Amino acid sequence: MPTLEIRNLTLYRGEKCILDDFSLTIPTGEMHALMGKNGMGKSSLAKAIAGHPDYAMTKGEIIFDGEDIGQLPPELRAQRGIFLAFQHPIEIPGVSLSNFIRSAMNAQNKKMETVAFYKLLYENMDHLGLNREFSSRAMNMGFSGGEKKRCEVLQILMLRPSFVLLDEIDSGLDIDALKVISESLNALRSESFSGLLITHYPRLFDNITPQKVHILESGKITHSGGLEIVRHLETMGYTFTDHNESSGKEMAKSGGV
Repeated sequence: MPTLEIRNLTLYRGEKCILDDFSLTIPTGEMHALMGKNGMGKSSLAKAIAGHPDYAMTKGEIIFDGEDIGQLPPELRAQRGIFLAFQHPIEIPGVSLSNFIRSAMNAQNKKMETVAFYKLLYENMDHLGLNREFSSRAMNMGFSGGEKKRCEVLQILMLRPSFVLLDEIDSGLDIDALKVISESLNALRSESFSGLLITHYPRLFDNITPQKVHILESGKITHSGGLEIVRHLETMGYTFTDHNESSGKEMAKSGGV
């Protein structure tokens, strides 16, 4: 059974139609990637899956583990196992990093004793190269872009969601930071862990290899396939010839789109 199946989704923000009759299937245990030009709706899709209230569904279904979650509030989607790593992580004054994570774990019935919690938190912070002092600092306040992205992955390591939406997790990272974050995410990959990588940069796939790559354009997926899609982008950009167009359609069929 697919972990995530989006069926004929039409999505609006305000009066603007962002996705039109959009469909996508991500089987259990697979990591897929979504690429496309700016403004095509990639981040909007991630927020809609996570339940952001500014993105209104007018048609379609979002099926997660066999359940239609399209009308559930974001907190219930999170309880079901969906985690959104933001492109631009938000700052939360007055709430420490450790308290934020512990509150999120408690809300998802993943409570831990204090000593065990901090032991696990510090182990993961050490692995990610985050100074332990950050645990007592206000969430993302004064953090660099790379530190904010590491904190997003720290939350994933602590919460252990079953499905992650990684919205440009690689942006603003140097090579070493990207390697550390990729290693952490790869260590989580299993038959019970799935996700969607949203990125502009093929360099991410040197560290995290998706089972399929999808191209989003004008509210729909136009091409799906393997890393041959990425190689095409590196040489030709988002321009597909007639031959590639027909090949893309065949790849889309095989990709379950």
